[in-house]
Amino acid sequence: MKDSRKITYTKPSITELEVRYATDAAKNGWGSKCYEYIDKFENAFKKHLNVKYAIATSSCTGALHMGLHALGIGIGDEVIMANTNWVATAAPIIHLGATPIYVDILEDSWCIDPKEIEKAITKKTKAIIAVHLYGNLCDMDQINLIGKKYNIPVIEDAAEAIGSVYKGAQAGSLGLFGAFSFHGTKTITTGEGGMFVTNNDDLYEKVLTLSNHGRKKGEKRQFWPEFTGFKYKMSNLSASIGLAQVERIDELVNFKRNTFYRYKSNLSHLPLKINPEEESCKNGFWMPTIIFNKDININSEEIIDFLQSFNIDARVFFWPLSSTSIPGRKAFNKKYLSESIHMRALNLPSSFEIKNIEIDYICNLIKKFLSEIS
Repeated sequence: MKDSRKITYTKPSITELEVRYATDAAKNGWGSKCYEYIDKFENAFKKHLNVKYAIATSSCTGALHMGLHALGIGIGDEVIMANTNWVATAAPIIHLGATPIYVDILEDSWCIDPKEIEKAITKKTKAIIAVHLYGNLCDMDQINLIGKKYNIPVIEDAAEAIGSVYKGAQAGSLGLFGAFSFHGTKTITTGEGGMFVTNNDDLYEKVLTLSNHGRKKGEKRQFWPEFTGFKYKMSNLSASIGLAQVERIDELVNFKRNTFYRYKSNLSHLPLKINPEEESCKNGFWMPTIIFNKDININSEEIIDFLQSFNIDARVFFWPLSSTSIPGRKAFNKKYLSESIHMRALNLPSSFEIKNIEIDYICNLIKKFLSEIS
């Protein structure tokens, strides 16, 4: 298969339904209909998530930024998050003048360690962000108990967790607010885009006003701002694609899950770990990820290069933010698991175009690589 088409690590599923809705939005979604698909998308998404409110945004980062701003987080404050993360989670904290406090991750889920959260809490701690990494679920029971104990809001960054379910509740619906991403790489896409969700009435009203330059809903004076807000609204065109994607959500999540289990079946006997799924939970498996055992002499960059030589995309595991130039600091001056795990990990292709024969081929190449270095 070496000379066959390139196997990409991600590509969205776009059907005639998305094309039809987007065409209608482009032709007719203007003037009095300029919010039609936005409203439909928000309503469909909050119904899927079983939450009270949803606000479509231009990105997950924007949703986090507005939510944190609405909580009054600013200069001198601290927000606890996992050290293994994409910068998009830390960026809104930094933009508000607060400091991200990086704590270590759990070895099984690669998500934030609740014990490390509690140790890192200070008088300056104003929020805890739980990121459901690659679709893996944080221990929300423990994290919410910690938040309640110290009266600190718990926020879910569910950018990668469409389709993940924690003990019967959709990821993103378990904290004070949740934020989602609809980037082109995600299970559901609008090209670029995000969603803010909450069950809190006051927080919803604040973020809704923030999202529209500080113009309050129901204000009769045209173009009257209550305060300086943001411009993080999603376009009607983007929302039309999002609506079609939500209407197909079961199909899309099932594809991701079937892809993952094909990988798991092929790789189960090898010296590595793959995304976990607790008995009481459901993993949306956005990105199938493997972590090679510590005793294997392997470098993730080498195996990624090896796969690329066969025209196969693979993706690096997130760098520890404490190793980058991004502001913030580790909670403790000790060695973190997050500082080494990325060196023996990678994300495997899970494009909506991937075929079972291609998954089998990738797995055989991984076996070949391991046999050559042993």
